[in-house]
Amino acid sequence: MTMIFKPGLNIARQRGAAAVEMAIIIVPMVTLCFGITELGRALYQYNGLVKATRGAARYLSQQNLASPAAGQTADGIRTNARSLALCGAFDCASRPPLVTNLTIAMISVCDPVSCAATHANVSTGEGTTSLVSVVIGSGDNRFAFTSLVPLIIPSINFGPVGITMAASTN
Repeated sequence: MTMIFKPGLNIARQRGAAAVEMAIIIVPMVTLCFGITELGRALYQYNGLVKATRGAARYLSQQNLASPAAGQTADGIRTNARSLALCGAFDCASRPPLVTNLTIAMISVCDPVSCAATHANVSTGEGTTSLVSVVIGSGDNRFAFTSLVPLIIPSINFGPVGITMAASTN
């Protein structure tokens, strides 16, 4: 018995199968793509907050707030640290925030002078030291990541992002 090949017989049965498969797969793939992109944006903004607090705390740790240099005040140094965390410069008038939706009200600064009970002469394993802290989003003033696709990834309120460093002993 010989088989007779009829061209187009199997092709007619398969017509449209690829379109159906694509329709089934496209929705989860697009959802996954948007989800990964939004989580990446959230991590990018969180990383920006971490770097902003680190830079401000580094600046603050190098200042002597007990006896500021000529022409400076302790309040001016604290304002400079908050501005560094907000926009990366001492004057934020013409600069946008480092992270979208970040405001100066979300940034708090503690040092041995303003928070003496918790940051002055802190006991360590090898003596005492003073500390400086910069925190973004403490209390009710948390930083909110606003999702562009809230049906896939909801908006997120980050917890406090802060850093504490040893204060200058000069």
